[in-house]
Amino acid sequence: MGFAAIHERALARKGGPESLSSLLPHVATPLELIELADDRYLAEITRCVFRAGFVWKVIDNKWSGFEAAFDGFVPRYWQQVSPEVLENLASDTRIIRNFQKIRTVPENARMVVDAAQEYGSFGHMLAQWPSTDQAGLLLWLKRHGSRLGGNTAQYFLRLVGWDGFILTSDVVAVLRLEGLMDATPGSKKALLQAQAAFNEWHRETGLPYSHLSKIASCSIER
Repeated sequence: MGFAAIHERALARKGGPESLSSLLPHVATPLELIELADDRYLAEITRCVFRAGFVWKVIDNKWSGFEAAFDGFVPRYWQQVSPEVLENLASDTRIIRNFQKIRTVPENARMVVDAAQEYGSFGHMLAQWPSTDQAGLLLWLKRHGSRLGGNTAQYFLRLVGWDGFILTSDVVAVLRLEGLMDATPGSKKALLQAQAAFNEWHRETGLPYSHLSKIASCSIER
């Protein structure tokens, strides 16, 4: 059927091109990704880790407290932080006191530092990684980071403007409806099936992957 029919359904549901366009996410340029500092990447990774399974608004409302408690998320400091610092954070009322998630910060800091050593910065790595292989990037983040499985890494990439899809329940429903996914959501096979579908939709339309993802999510009645 192609993406045109999906796009038409989204336009009808959202009231036309202007309304739908207002919902589309910002897509960062390679330069914007490069210019974002590594501490900001660690901060946004942490934000998405703490958001997972929690009310996002609560995390966002407390975010200034997170920034203060984690002292600006400097990766080279957090990659080697002492256990005592982490234990103190577990009783810090400025943040959500989930020790398992607090412990992800040094692990993800090491990932950011390692990427920076290889590519020049974490932003350089993201700028070089093609949207045609988002599946590979997500698997890399899951392998090298902490608690970056499921949709957490997908939301992180969207938050920093990297051009990719998010496999929300609505997007998965569209892929299933179109006969493009039959694997279990969350599996590697499902991720690869989604990648193939988005690659084809991108070839068909020329639209950014994040826009294709949002349009698909807007096209289905739930």
